Amino acid sequence: MTFRWFFFLIVLLLSGCSLHQATVVNLSDELPTQYLESSTVATSNPALDRWWLVFKDEQLNQLMQELFAQNLELAQAYARLEQVAAAFRITSSAQRPRLSAEGTLGRSRQPGLVNDFTGKSEQLSVAAGFELDLWGKLAARSQAALSEFAAGEEELQSFYLSLSSRLADLYFLAIEQRAQLALVDQSIASFADTLARVEDRYRSGLVPAVDMHQARQSLSAAQATRPLYEAGQARAEHAIGVLLGHYPGSVLSGELTVLPPVPELFATGVPFELLENRPDLRAELKRIEAADASVAAAIADRFPSISLMGSYGSTRQELTAGLLTGEFWNLLGSLTLPVIDGGRRRAEVDRTRAVLAEAVSRYQQKVLDAFREVEDALVDNWAEAQRVARLNETSQATGSTLRLTTERYLFGLTDYLPVLTAQRADFETRSRLLSARRQLLSDRITLARALGGGWMRQEMALRLSAKKDTDNE
Repeated sequence: MTFRWFFFLIVLLLSGCSLHQATVVNLSDELPTQYLESSTVATSNPALDRWWLVFKDEQLNQLMQELFAQNLELAQAYARLEQVAAAFRITSSAQRPRLSAEGTLGRSRQPGLVNDFTGKSEQLSVAAGFELDLWGKLAARSQAALSEFAAGEEELQSFYLSLSSRLADLYFLAIEQRAQLALVDQSIASFADTLARVEDRYRSGLVPAVDMHQARQSLSAAQATRPLYEAGQARAEHAIGVLLGHYPGSVLSGELTVLPPVPELFATGVPFELLENRPDLRAELKRIEAADASVAAAIADRFPSISLMGSYGSTRQELTAGLLTGEFWNLLGSLTLPVIDGGRRRAEVDRTRAVLAEAVSRYQQKVLDAFREVEDALVDNWAEAQRVARLNETSQATGSTLRLTTERYLFGLTDYLPVLTAQRADFETRSRLLSARRQLLSDRITLARALGGGWMRQEMALRLSAKKDTDNE
């Protein structure tokens, strides 16, 4: 009768293990077949692997390699990943047998009828223990830890994307600030030349004093803008130095004063590919797997646990009756059945299910955000390209206007105000054009980051291989 009840209990508990089914993630809406903004831009550049190579800038390529080798934030990210890997090994060790050795050596003194007795005792033993994972609790916990590690690897890849885009943005910002400085210096030289001519005409009595004062005002205003661009350049280069693991300082070659041509847009592919190309989305899927396994472990924890333990050893003791030596062993099986725990295990199941629901909703939200980022990047690239084209036309017009108004003024056909207006318009337009071209480069970078990619795996493999070679030396 006892055996029948035990068999019935086992069948009942085994049936309970199937109560939790693996979670299937359903996106809130069906994925579109193409991006909404893909019709407004020509995505003709197929290369997304190491996207910065499309700028064909050797110094940028070198800086990227230094970034991946020396960045301290990246070193912290690798250290965090090692912590997660160690946590997985700790968790998975519960599925393996435990073996320990113990030795004791003692000396004691006891009173006797005639003389006191001094004896020694020696004991050496090994003990082993193992928990039978009948309900998959230990396996589920190990799977949760493994999924957390996989999520950490994906997050590290996402960090590579973030770092590379930050460096490229700062690099082109530093070049733009240098170009702005060169433009300011050109404008200062132009205003100084105009001032000299106006002063000559003033001394000859050909123009009023107000023309000379206005020319001096234009020169001073141009000179006042120079420190702002110097500070902007310094801040950008300081940030690049820190990204590379250096103290803040200048890290770019002195001849970099021209922004590179804007490359063609990266090919976006079809929307479905984004789910695989974005490491942050892959990380969220792994978080769902981890939460799902945690639910399974919490359910299994409500069932009995069975452990096997055993020990074997030898002992040697000196007693008053004589010397005692021999071997000993014992085997023990234990069954722990939760009966009353104040609802703690049930509450843990509810908690892990809520964590799982949160992880699923977070993944769905991040998918929507990822598609929004791509759509925003596409429309920003299109809009900024239109702005650059219009500013190019405006710059040509303001340059022509400045030449004509200067010639008319020097010939005495007009007063100085049109020259002053044309000078300011030409300088502001050329400055805005530089900023717009740099922004368009930044928009290209943003699109590359939004599309993701797989080049980060190769960088991680290279770093881990180099670390392994170093450890083996």
